[in-house]
Amino acid sequence: MDLYELARRKKVLLMAHRGVAGGNIPCNSLQAFLIALNQGADIVELDAERSADGALFVQHPGMEKVHLGLEDSIRQHPAREVEQLRRLNCDLTPTEWPIASLEEAFRLLRGKCIVNIDKFWENPEEIAKLVRRLGMKDQVLIKTANRPEYLRDVERYAPDLPYMVLVREEDRTHEELMRRNLRYVGVEALFSSDEAPVASRAYLERMHRDRKIVCCNAIVYDYRTVLTGGHTDDVSVVEDPELGWGWLADRGFDLIQTDYLLPCRQFLEATGRRA
Repeated sequence: MDLYELARRKKVLLMAHRGVAGGNIPCNSLQAFLIALNQGADIVELDAERSADGALFVQHPGMEKVHLGLEDSIRQHPAREVEQLRRLNCDLTPTEWPIASLEEAFRLLRGKCIVNIDKFWENPEEIAKLVRRLGMKDQVLIKTANRPEYLRDVERYAPDLPYMVLVREEDRTHEELMRRNLRYVGVEALFSSDEAPVASRAYLERMHRDRKIVCCNAIVYDYRTVLTGGHTDDVSVVEDPELGWGWLADRGFDLIQTDYLLPCRQFLEATGRRA
C-alpha cells in the first residue's frame, strides 16, 4: 500500500470514524464497519482494547459505560465475559450486537479497505503480531500520540507497519520521524484555528514533497475540544459543507476522518474534489 499515491489518485481519502453508526447500529461494531464499506470508505477507523486474559477486542478504552453499560473496563473481565456483553444503541438500549474481537474485524475488512488502528499504543506487540499473522501489514494504518515512549514501541514492535502520528498545532518531529526506523506515512493534524502551522498550505506542501499524507479530523466528540479550526462535520451538515469538508479539501488535506461518510463523499465527488 502506498497511501500517498492512493491519496493522489482519489484527491481526498475518507475515513469512517468507528465505522458508520446510528439508530440501532452501534459504533465500533461489525455492522457499523459493513455500512462504512457500503458507503465507500477508503479507511475504517477502529479502537483496540484487551480483556483481562489478553484477548483483543474492538472497544474504545474508557467508553465502556456509554457503549456497553459497563461500570469498569473490559480489562477487568476475561474474554468469556466480554463476549457475553452487548453494545448499546444511541438511546443506550442494549442491541443484539456483541463486541467483536479484533481478529473478526480484521477478517471482515481485509482486502476491502485500509484499517486505521487507534489506541495502538495500548497493546502494540499483540496487535502487530495479529496484523502479520493475518497478512495485513500493507492494509493497516497504526496511529499513536506523539510521545517518545510510543515512538519507541512502534520502532520495537511494528517498524514494518504503516504509521501515522498525531500532531497538534505544530509539527516538531517530522524530520526526526523521517530518520527513525519507522514506516512513517504521515500525520493526523489537530488544530484550533486556521492560522495553526499544521493547517498552513506551506506545511501541507512540504509534507507532500516528502510523500507524506496529512489527515484532518472533522468529527466533534466534544465541542470544547477543537480539532479542525471549526471546519467540522457539524458545520458541514447543519450549515454548509463548503465551510467544513470543502474548506479542508481545498486547503490540501489528503484524508478526512468523518462521522458522516456518505454525505461527505457525495459532496466531495459532486464538487469535483474527490475522484
